[in-house]
This record gives sequence, C-alpha cells and structure tokens, in this order.
Amino acid sequence: MICRRLEEVNLPNDPAGARGERRARDVALRLRPWLGVLAVWLAVGAIAGFALFKARQDAVRSEKRELGLLSLALADEIDRGLAATEEGFAVIRGELHDGRLALSGKDASLQLRTRADLMPLIASLWVFDRQGRLLMGSDASQPPELTGFAPTLDRLQEGSLSIGRPYPDGPGHQTQVAFAVRFADAPEAADGGWVVGAAPSSALLGAFSSTSLAPDVRVAVFRDDGTLLAAANAPSDDESRNAPWRDTARAVATPSMQGDEDNLVWVRSVPRHPIRVVVERSLGSVLAEWFGATQLTCGALVLLLGVMLAAVHLVSRADRRRAQAQLDLQAQRSRANRLESLGTLAGGVAHDFNNVLAGIIGFAEMAQDAAPPDSDQARHLGKAMEAALRGKALASRILAFSAGGAQARTVFALRSIVEEVLDLITASLRPGIVLERALDISGGRVRGDPMQAFEAVLNLCDNAIRGSPNGGIVKVRLTSAVVGEPRVLSHSELAPGDYVALAVMDQGPGVGPAAMEHLFEPFYTTRKSEGGTGMGLAVVRGVVAEFGGGVDVRSEPGGGATFTLYFPESQASLTVGAWQAETALPGNRQAVLFVDDEPELVEMGIEMLRGLGYEPTGVSDPLEALARIQDDPSRYAALITDESMPGVSGTELASRARRAAPNLPVLVVSGYGGALLAQRVAAAGAAQLLTKPVHRVSLAAALKTLLA
Repeated sequence: MICRRLEEVNLPNDPAGARGERRARDVALRLRPWLGVLAVWLAVGAIAGFALFKARQDAVRSEKRELGLLSLALADEIDRGLAATEEGFAVIRGELHDGRLALSGKDASLQLRTRADLMPLIASLWVFDRQGRLLMGSDASQPPELTGFAPTLDRLQEGSLSIGRPYPDGPGHQTQVAFAVRFADAPEAADGGWVVGAAPSSALLGAFSSTSLAPDVRVAVFRDDGTLLAAANAPSDDESRNAPWRDTARAVATPSMQGDEDNLVWVRSVPRHPIRVVVERSLGSVLAEWFGATQLTCGALVLLLGVMLAAVHLVSRADRRRAQAQLDLQAQRSRANRLESLGTLAGGVAHDFNNVLAGIIGFAEMAQDAAPPDSDQARHLGKAMEAALRGKALASRILAFSAGGAQARTVFALRSIVEEVLDLITASLRPGIVLERALDISGGRVRGDPMQAFEAVLNLCDNAIRGSPNGGIVKVRLTSAVVGEPRVLSHSELAPGDYVALAVMDQGPGVGPAAMEHLFEPFYTTRKSEGGTGMGLAVVRGVVAEFGGGVDVRSEPGGGATFTLYFPESQASLTVGAWQAETALPGNRQAVLFVDDEPELVEMGIEMLRGLGYEPTGVSDPLEALARIQDDPSRYAALITDESMPGVSGTELASRARRAAPNLPVLVVSGYGGALLAQRVAAAGAAQLLTKPVHRVSLAAALKTLLA
C-alpha cells in the first residue's frame, strides 16, 4: 500500500489540454503519410492530365489541318472542273451565235454529243429557247427541270454559270447535277436561250469519289442555299436532312473550321462559284487513340494510387507495430523497474523485520527451555513462537518476491516438481475444473531452490484455478524453449539461451489492462472477497527472477490467460541427497566469534551459542572483530557474521578475516539472501549462508558442519 501510494504521488501532472494537444499531434502524425501519398498522386495525376490535354489538343489540331487540306484540294479540283465546263459552254455559245452549230437536222445531235465528249465534267448537253422548249439534246437522256437553278435562268447573266438542283437520271437513276449558261441569239433561236449540261454528282468530287476515305470522314458539296450537290460517305436520306454539317454549310458564308461536341467540320468556298465544300469527321474517331490512352492512364493512376495506399498501409502498420512494440517494451521496463523498486523496498523491510524476528525467536526459544513444562509461561511462549514463525513465513514470501529468499541452489528436475504440485492440486479440485497436463520433456534440469520452485508452481496453478470461477480447463504444459535473440516478455526481458518453459492456461475472464500493470505487485489482488492476499503472483515473479528467468503473460478480456515461466536450463548433473537437521547438535566448548551491528542480536547470539555448548565472544563492530582475529588468528574456531553492517559488510569481513586466518570457517547470516549474495559469500571464502531469523537447530547444524 505504501508503494502504491508513493507511485500515485509521483504520477506526472497531465492536464486535459496537454492530452488533447498530444492526441491531435498523434492524429496529425498518422494522417501525414496518407496526405503525402495523396499529394504525390495528385501531382502525378496533374502531370498526366496536362499531358493528356496536350495530346488531345495536338490530335484535334492535326486532324483540323488534315481536314483543311482535304477541303482545299477538293475545292480546287471543283474549281478547275467548273472552269473547264465554262470554257466548253463559251465555245458552244460562240458556235450557236455564228451558226456553226446547227440546232436541227440529222447531224445536230451528233455534233452536240461531240461537244459533250470534249467537256471532262459534262455527260449530256441540251439547248433550250427562251420559252423553255427543248431545241436539241446530245442524247436521249431526260433533261433537268429549268426551275431548280440558282441563280434562276431568267436572271442569269450571259457568261455566268447557273447550277441546278440534283436530279435522278441515267442508268440506275444516277444523281445528276445540271449547269446552264445563257446565249443571246442564234440563227435558229433569235431570242436566245440556255445551254444546259448535266454531270454525275460524283464527278464534282473528282478523285475523292473513288478515294478510300475513312468511314467516319464525310465529304459534301453544297450550293450556297444549302442544296446538297454531291457527297461521299454521306448518311442516309433521312439522316442527311438533319445532318449537322448541312446546317453548318447553310449558316457559314466564309471558309472556316467549325464543329460541335461530336464532330469536326471544315467549310470552304469554291472561288467564283456559289458552292461550298464541307469536310466532316467524328470527334470520337479522331480521339479514339486518345481515349484509349486516357483509359490506360486512368487505370495506371488508379493502380498507382492503390499501390501507394497499400504501401502506406503496410508501412503504417509496420510503424504501428514498431511503435506498439516500443510501448510494450517501455511498459515492460516500467513494470520491471517498478517491481524492482518494490522488491528492493520489500527486501529492506524484510531484512529489518527478520532482525526483529531473530531476537524474538532466539530469546523465545531460550525462554521456552527455561520455562517449566506445561506451565502458563511455556504456553504463552509457545503462542509467541507461533506468531513469530508466521511473521517469518510472511518475511520469507516477501523475500521471495524481492528475489532474495533462496537458501539452497541445487540442480533438480523441474518436471518432478510440477508433477508433485499437480498431484497435490488434483486431490482437491472443485467440481467443474478439468486439469490437463502436457509435460513434453522428461526432466528439465534447472538450478535453484526446489522449495521455491515448488511454491512458484503451486501459486501459479492455484491462481489459474481461482481465475476460473465458472469452471473450465486448466492446462499445464512443460516444454523446452530455445531463445535465439533477446526477447521482450510482458513483465521481463529474456536473454538468449536454452530454457524450460512452464505454461499454465485457463479459460477464465482474463486479465484486464489495469490489472496487467499491477499483476505482480505484492498485496495487489482482484479477489479480496475470495480471501486473496496478493502475494501468490508476487512470489512467482520473485522466484523466477531468482532463477534468472522471465515471466510472460498473454491475455484478452473474456479469452482466458496464459502465464509462461521461463527457467534457464542447466546442463549440470542432478544434485544427490539433501542434508536436513532435526535436533540441535551440541558443541564442544569451541571459541566462536559472533558479529552483528544489533546489540540485542549480539546478546541473543551469545546466549544461544553458550546454550549450544560453545564459548562465544560477541561484538557489534566488524572492525573490532577483524582486529581480534588479526591479533590472534588461531584463537577462534569459527566466525559468525551478519551481512548488512555499516562500514564493513559481512562478506568483506569474511574475506579480510580469511586472509589473516586462512583456516577460519565463516558462517554468514543475512535477512536478505539471494543468488548474488550466495556468489559473494562463496567468493569471500565463507562456508555457509543462513537467512534470518536463524533457528537454534539450524545454527547448531551449520556450526557442526563447519567444525567437522
């Protein structure tokens, strides 16, 4: 409770404003890579869009240039054809005026046919008088109506060319276009008349009528009033009446490039004639390749966005995992530091408590020896001894948590300890609990205190059973584990090496995040109503730390919990035999030097040793004890010293005393043990290590062994 209070007092002040700023900063950091990807993708999209825009402009510009050249070539060919037609008409007018071309007689049609054959555009010729009567024709083909010309024949000036409306005639009713010129007078037509020639409409297109144009390129020739004279790749009649290029041809009076959202249209006038040439192409056909490139580019952009988003997602997930791993590592280190601090505090408290208990137990044992049997005094002293022994047990559990309570380090098989615990638990399982064991290794040798290991395994299994209030399966598994690189566990770090892993799994409600933070703290429990003391898991953690292993906890709320203990595997041979004393063995009046910084414990030690048959000398200053040994190295048969003393520790005193008296046996007593202390004791040359409070039987046995 004191530790938790200190922790709460030391919590940093974290106002809501700071938390809000930190949360906003975290959100900004999470959004930054996504915004970066979006910005890069938009930049690439803008570049691609600009390139596509330029490509579209270039495609449209190139097609306009080609359509313009096509319309220019067609207009020039029509102009040359009409110029040749006008020259032929001029010759015929002159012959009519001079009487060289007869309008009657058997040779008149033949002469007119000859004139028609000499005109490249004209297929048939007719001569009409001013009343519209046919005077002569070059052949038997149907002449055109004289009412469809523009300009009208009655207003036609001599030397000008009038163009008629197309009409069907000839084989297969081929569409013909008529042209007419006026002649003033002739011997056989004093009032004058008109020379009319007909040409196939396809002849106006010249070579373009036979050119293999693209299916979507339409070429048409119109009169200025919008009358269609000739067309290539033209739509059907119903479509032609509403064709956009017809409306354009009627509306445009000057050569220009026109168009709408579906078509490109070029309109060009034929010089000196009321004729417009229209060239049209579908914009969709012009941009077919561009549309394909656009679709490909859009697909590539979508794919690029998907790849970039996937990459950012993977990188972000990796960053989150790395950040989570760092948070887990920080949390684990924080837990380890907190538990280490608690262990240090607990070990110090247990040490002082053991010093107090040492005096209580020592004097109580001597008082019991002096008390009359079956007296009230003996009974009261017995009760005091029981209370002191309970205090000793509590101090031992606290020392186990602080990784300082091991007294014996032997090599033993962990499997035998686990089997013994499981056999003990199985006999007292409550209904609804099923205990499964999967002990996959035959032995599993470890080095440490087997009693501590027994208590750790028992506490862990008991915790799993208590953590399953609704019953279920508790599975205990013992396996070998090889750790190739440093591993971060939930509550410790594991160095590389070979381990014996003990996993205990339950199907209870699991461990919540709040409980996970304080899981191994002493006196912390979530089952106070069930009599929990909060020392079981604390002892487990301390014992595993004493063995040099680690603890890992995996749990999800509602999904049970798995506690895994890692014990370093030992390759040494099993320790055979264990010495155990049951009665106090008396001494033979040997001189023993007893050293402790507590005067009361010095007094208690002198009386206890004297009662065991020794000649004790007690001092509370380790330097005085060292001086006594240096003055007379052979005086004392043994040295008993406390470890934690001001100025000079017990191990240092033992080391310096052994240099003065190499054959002097040394027994170190401490209220705070552990593997490190055992190593220091062995390095100092001391023969044994006992933990406080020391029973008279244990002290007598240790001295007997030292002096043997």
